[in-house]
Amino acid sequence: MTLKGHCLCGAVAFELEGPHNWVGHCHCESCRRGAGAAMVTFVGHPDGQWRWTGQEPSVYESSPGNRRGFCAKCGASVFYASDRYPGETHFHAALLEDPGAVTPSEIYHGDERLAWMPEDYPGCGKV
Repeated sequence: MTLKGHCLCGAVAFELEGPHNWVGHCHCESCRRGAGAAMVTFVGHPDGQWRWTGQEPSVYESSPGNRRGFCAKCGASVFYASDRYPGETHFHAALLEDPGAVTPSEIYHGDERLAWMPEDYPGCGKV
């Protein structure tokens, strides 16, 4: 299975080949701020099984050992990678051409969920 995705303007594009490691919602403050969203849904994909098909994103080291990729043209957040998770890159599921092709089954940093998000809101409690 090949999943294709791209940023808002289409300059940064990518393909994910084969199965992913996981799909999940992240509620941590860093991911929320990096994406400007109440939570972020990521596809954790094995390195070596994805590739850039457009321009490569610019990279910002948000904290030591943590990198966030974004489009230098439109500013869209594209990926997260960390020394804590070697061998995989986390792509924003919303950038997939068909975001419905993946189903979240994990929740990360639920303890950092924004207080105004009800616990029964999809992605806040159990998936």
